[in-house]
Parts: sequence; C-alpha cells; structure tokens
Amino acid sequence: MSGGDVAAGGGPIIVTALFGKQDHAWFDGLRRAHFPPERNQLAAHLTMFHHLSPLLENELRQRLIAETRGVPAPAARVTGLMSLGGGTAFRIDSPDLADIRARLADCFAAMLIPQDAAPWRPHVTIQNKVPPADAKALLTALNADFRPRPVAIAGLATWWYRGGPWEPLSRHMFR
Repeated sequence: MSGGDVAAGGGPIIVTALFGKQDHAWFDGLRRAHFPPERNQLAAHLTMFHHLSPLLENELRQRLIAETRGVPAPAARVTGLMSLGGGTAFRIDSPDLADIRARLADCFAAMLIPQDAAPWRPHVTIQNKVPPADAKALLTALNADFRPRPVAIAGLATWWYRGGPWEPLSRHMFR
C-alpha cells in the first residue's frame, strides 16, 4: 500500500457482490462449518476487486450507483466447485455480473493490481488455509451431492481493508 492510500482512506477498497439473504445464509453456513475458525474473519462473499485505491472512492461510488440503480439483479448460478489447493470454493457464473466487472475494470485499468487485472474467476471461498488433503476431502464430499442452482445477487458493496475484518463503505442494491 502506498502512502497516498493511507492518507486518502486508510486502506484499499474491496468490491463485492452481495447475495440475497437465503443464498448468503447458505454460503456463510458452509464457510462457518469448514473455514478454520481462527482465520474466519469475514462472512461469505464474492469478491469482484481485491484492492482499489482509496483515491477512486468517489468515482467508484458513482459508477456503482449507475450500474445498480433501477437495474434488475443479474442472473447468477453456482455451477460447480473448485480447488484452491489449501481450500475449496463454489464457482459462480453470471455473464451480467461479469459485464459489470469488465466495465469497472476498463475504467480503472491503469490502477489495477495484477490480481484484479487478471481474468476474473468468480467464486465463494468456503474453506481456505487448510492442509491440501483436508481441502481435497471436502471438495470430494461436496461434489458428491452438488447440483448447479441459481443464486440471487442483491447488490454490490465496497469495503475498506485495514488489516482485519473489512469495514463497510457503501452498498448499492439492484432493483
């Protein structure tokens, strides 16, 4: 993080998609059951950007308002599971949400960190930082009963990252 990041807002900004209440509860219940409790500082989430400069706060807010206000919620589906090596996640497919992310990425391309400039792999992590054998066992167990299903995307949110649990910055709900 640069000195400008600290002066402007105290840390980078994270952008996530917000799930509907039932889907959030489902993902979060799985996360609480399988994420090491000493490392689980966050509720289940779908990260769109990991690290945007706080200098973008006002422009980002205006762009998120434009992407959500009066706009129908994008269709989304859980399409499968994925290995994170030391963890397990659900893959999310949403062409409309991917389009929103692509527009935002184009706007902020010159300021994106490599992780955010890389192709987006939307997912919800439900387990991380465990031995690979434990992650593989969970992946196998969840795959046995997995069926693709729709999930509700309710809005977009921004958060301050300051080293611990994220601090809410703004919420932008779809119609």
